[in-house]
Amino acid sequence: MSVARAKGKRKAAAGDAATNRQASFRYELLERFECGIVLEGTEVKSLRAGQVQLKDAYATVRDGEIWLHNTHIAPYGPAARENHEPERPRKLLLHRREIERLIGTTQERGLTLVPTRVYFSGPRAKVEIALARGKDVRDRRRDIKAREQRREIDRALSERG
Repeated sequence: MSVARAKGKRKAAAGDAATNRQASFRYELLERFECGIVLEGTEVKSLRAGQVQLKDAYATVRDGEIWLHNTHIAPYGPAARENHEPERPRKLLLHRREIERLIGTTQERGLTLVPTRVYFSGPRAKVEIALARGKDVRDRRRDIKAREQRREIDRALSERG
């Protein structure tokens, strides 16, 4: 018996404006940080409507500040002329100590910063970024094989019990 999947856009988790589902597939996520994000008014309205895409987004450290790149926040329809640029770099807000730690780890070990989700904490928009190491093809295959083995074990146990 097959389950019919609804066509269309897959919804983000409850309370999230967007999630980066590709991040855990492409990268090994080591540590996560909660950041504030500097937005314009129309960007906030688009975020609340869930019109944001994180698939190819990444964060960089420049001049002691963290910047989010390639995040697409769609223009807000009703704000015809006063709209924002959809893919402009956006500043992320972190404590100075956290930024200094991230500078050291990204330069030393060749790690990168990847946004995993955008959400609202009260009235404020937040971005969760993860310190990540890129996976190679063998790691991905190993993950897929382990997932399939877990499914087989679960099936065998459910048929038995």
